[in-house]
Amino acid sequence: DEPTGNLDPELSWELFGLFRTLNERGTTVLIASHDLDLVRRMRQRVLVLSEGRLVDDLVPGGAA
Repeated sequence: DEPTGNLDPELSWELFGLFRTLNERGTTVLIASHDLDLVRRMRQRVLVLSEGRLVDDLVPGGAA
């Protein structure tokens, strides 16, 4: 939950790179974040929650 909450932008991007590496090695990674710009830069599937409900399922380059 919010793994980049108190990190500077450069360290946040580096941490997300580690998450990407884990994912590429076959591990599912679920990250909760309010940093939408950082999440968009990852170009991965994004589930959007609002008030505890799934309100969107975004897949880069196509529909879910």
